[in-house]
Amino acid sequence: MWRWGGRRGLRAVHGLHGGRAHHKVWRWKSDQVCERALQYKVGEKIHGFTINQVTSVPELFLTAVKLSHDNTGARYLHLAREDKNNLFSVQFRTTPMDSTGVPHVLEHTVLCGSQKYPCRDPFFKMLNRSLSTFMNAFTASDYTMYPFSTQNAKDFQNLLSVYLDATFFPCLRELDFWQEGWRLEHENPSDPQTPLIFKGVVFNEMKGAFTDNERIFSQKLQNKLLPDHTYSVVSGGDPLCIPELTWEQLKQFHATHYHPSNARFFTYGNFHLEQHLKQIHEEALSKFQKIEQSTAVPAQKPWDKPREFHITCGPDSLAADASKQTTVSISFLLPEITNTSEAFTLNLLSSLLISGPNSPFYKVLIESGLGTDFSPDVGYNGYTREAYFSVGLQGIAEKDVQIVKELIDRTIDDVIEKGFEDDRIEALLHKIEIQMKHQSTSFGLALTSYIASCWNHDGDPVKLLQIGNQLNKFRKCLKENPKFLQEKVEQYFKNNQHKLTLSMKPDNKYYEKQTQMETEKLKQKVSSLSQEDKWQIYEKGLELRAQQSKPQDASCLPALKVSDIEPTMPFTKFDIALAAGDVPVQYCAQPTNGMVYFRTFSSLNTLPEELRPYVPLFCSVLTKLGCGILDYREQAQQIELKTGGMTVSPYVLPDESHLDTYEQGVLFSSLCLERNLPDMMHLWTEIFNNPCFEEEEHFKVLVKMAAQELSNGIPDSGHLYAAFRASKTLTPAGDLQETFSGMDQVRLMKRIAEMTDIKPILRKLPRIKKYLLNCDNMRCSVNATPQQMTQAEKEVENFLRNVGRSKKERKPVRPHIVEKPAHGDSAGSAHVNGCQIIRKLVIDPTFKPCQMKTHFLLPFPVNYVGECVRTVPYADPDHASLKILARLMSAKFLHAEIREKGGAYGGGAKLSHNGIFTLYSYRDPNSVETLQSFGKAIDWAKSGKFTEQDIDEAKLSVFSAIDAPVAPSDKGMDHFLYGLSDEMKQAYREQLFAVSHDKLTTVSNKYLGIGKSTHGLAILGPENAKIAKDPSWIVR
Repeated sequence: MWRWGGRRGLRAVHGLHGGRAHHKVWRWKSDQVCERALQYKVGEKIHGFTINQVTSVPELFLTAVKLSHDNTGARYLHLAREDKNNLFSVQFRTTPMDSTGVPHVLEHTVLCGSQKYPCRDPFFKMLNRSLSTFMNAFTASDYTMYPFSTQNAKDFQNLLSVYLDATFFPCLRELDFWQEGWRLEHENPSDPQTPLIFKGVVFNEMKGAFTDNERIFSQKLQNKLLPDHTYSVVSGGDPLCIPELTWEQLKQFHATHYHPSNARFFTYGNFHLEQHLKQIHEEALSKFQKIEQSTAVPAQKPWDKPREFHITCGPDSLAADASKQTTVSISFLLPEITNTSEAFTLNLLSSLLISGPNSPFYKVLIESGLGTDFSPDVGYNGYTREAYFSVGLQGIAEKDVQIVKELIDRTIDDVIEKGFEDDRIEALLHKIEIQMKHQSTSFGLALTSYIASCWNHDGDPVKLLQIGNQLNKFRKCLKENPKFLQEKVEQYFKNNQHKLTLSMKPDNKYYEKQTQMETEKLKQKVSSLSQEDKWQIYEKGLELRAQQSKPQDASCLPALKVSDIEPTMPFTKFDIALAAGDVPVQYCAQPTNGMVYFRTFSSLNTLPEELRPYVPLFCSVLTKLGCGILDYREQAQQIELKTGGMTVSPYVLPDESHLDTYEQGVLFSSLCLERNLPDMMHLWTEIFNNPCFEEEEHFKVLVKMAAQELSNGIPDSGHLYAAFRASKTLTPAGDLQETFSGMDQVRLMKRIAEMTDIKPILRKLPRIKKYLLNCDNMRCSVNATPQQMTQAEKEVENFLRNVGRSKKERKPVRPHIVEKPAHGDSAGSAHVNGCQIIRKLVIDPTFKPCQMKTHFLLPFPVNYVGECVRTVPYADPDHASLKILARLMSAKFLHAEIREKGGAYGGGAKLSHNGIFTLYSYRDPNSVETLQSFGKAIDWAKSGKFTEQDIDEAKLSVFSAIDAPVAPSDKGMDHFLYGLSDEMKQAYREQLFAVSHDKLTTVSNKYLGIGKSTHGLAILGPENAKIAKDPSWIVR
């Protein structure tokens, strides 16, 4: 997987979610793991490693142990923390000097088999032989990382063994290079008369990646700002350069870069460090000697004067204004990221400059109305040896480029003169405090990503984790010199000659030209082939196809057994009480580390039909337009000072026992430090009672940003849009889901953003408020520490008493409403006074599912394909069998068919909670052929050509998702939202265990075959002659 920078502002720190609870047992355990690690002594030798440093990092509740390997010099960092989701990663500094994508193709190819595990594709096979909570590999601009996480100690050893062997002793077979990188192959491999074309997984992945104009811009920005060394090339591979890569070059790159002397090992969690060190030393490092590595990136030579570049990209067919598709940004080179305190300061400074409606660049650029949103890669980027800061606008007219440049320069001068308000600095530091207290389930992964770049350039990763020290230092600098930040702006932005202006405009022939260049490249390759070469290519193509079709023997790989899965799940305790008379509130006491999580769900049943499409827009602007006496700037400031965020989202929730029944509503979510709970609840009261819908200019700005974000998201989420559309006509909920989240919503937002007069849309918001923002059909939930519950009850009671009710009783728009209590028995939860959550579900007795086939024409060179089948709801015993079947079809049939043979970046099958069975592909060079592969996959499932071992592997894979860790903030949510009790989930668990070969073939025949259930199909992608001729397809 290719990972480019492109993350905004302080997001690197955003992953840093630490946590400790107030329960005595919890605290004791937390101390135990950290204490154990503090016993290590500097200089102590363990399994070929020497301990160099042992540091307590109390703000993240962990102990850091730094080691080095005696024989090879490999570096090692262990973070001991009371977290059972343990993580391992190994990263290598990979610094390519061309755009053939060698590190990216290597990342794919090392995972295709190794000395100890020579079977094909052990990486994908281990997904089904383990209970991992995460498994992947990333190619960044200057490093390649291989992380995994799991809660099971045996599994950790198994995965570690596979990862070590893959990275240090891969087979790197030529056929695997052909499959994963690039190859010349006949369009139909078994017919030498068909033309030769380029194929390969990475080749297609990168073609897909560069359909995203934001990526094109970000990539070029880095290439042009840091032109001296490895950052001037595309580490993931430029599709026009990938065919220059040879198998020999690939093997050579592995030999020079994948050596322990160039490696950094990282482990995290509560497992014992000694066991990790022993295994890593014995299975890998003991077989190497130290080498002098030459992978360091030299410092970029600073420029003596600014530079300017212009590039082109493909047109955005979903842009609100075709004449405004230009992007421009100004970027400045900053100091090295290994200077941690300067990096920390500049990261904070970047947030002050660009985050939220109170920031100077938001006021000047976003609110100028010149563009739709900030340019890609806005803010501080700390993923290269020297960091950089970038700011600009996208969605502007070409003639306005000069104005934007002048506005940026003027804003820099303004900031130097006026500085920042104290409140804004406090709000930012408050945000960091929340990020350190909030606990995520993938904390280890967040940490390894956070330190990767700095450590990669020999910076100190432990210093980076000591956020408390950095904050203190930052506060001290500000206190001693109130102009501290203004001087940084002057130094790094005003007086910096290493300044790049990059502009990008669409070229209507962009994709045509890309195709033409690819055709030229192909011609050049083919014309240099002799008859003998061509014959060899044909033979190799057949050999590859035979290898891909051959049944795989994976017996050499380690595996957990189904008996390793916990037979029962842990139950979550919660209470339900009525507040303000009749509003049910679910209280779930959890070790939230001093945070309070409040949610409320409000029904949409009484909302008139014609307002329904505007609900997502209402949700996205509700907390951004001001409320009560606060204008939108003051409101944003209060939200930042007093909360960790307030979000509003539309939800379509399935019923567990009927496909044609669903719940529709809006979820309001928020979090805060305990001390700020009264302030947060007061903000919600004002948002519910007195939201402001008068700010027409700011509303326009928000609409443009929302439309731009939706349009930019399609290249990354095309498969989801295809699935939403394909399931639109299969259930009543599917129709609403498409309205809220599908291409219908993208197109509606495009139309709204195009309007010259936006008042008619603005006038719809108070109407939606009238139906939604009251206590009539509402339920709330609180997750907090036991000590906090009494205050939380009082605050929720106040909030509900203050929120209005409808003057007259409103009738639901759809006449058929069923009232259904959420399931919950005393075993898992104590009901106060027998209180229950009653869900009001919509039922449509007249609904008839029907087939619809839609092709959305988009100017991409790849397709996103979705086929959906209506099956059964969650509570039906067949649901569990179909769940296992989806995983089985993905692993044992679709992966080989769609990715290995078809060359798509991804593909598979999944069954949702709502009973929709989806077959999909992602960044796929094929479309109609993929639909044929889906048909073959169904025939394969019906024929039952799978073994007991295959079924067990599918079960492991399904359980690894079901048993993924749940954060304290999210405990009890299945009950609160979906009405699922732990008893029902346990019953479902038992049905999963009981799935057998017979049940799988039965459900395949019963639901998936043609004529058995209703299917829907959708494709997003380029024009297609076959579909254009077929009248059963709707082309949009």
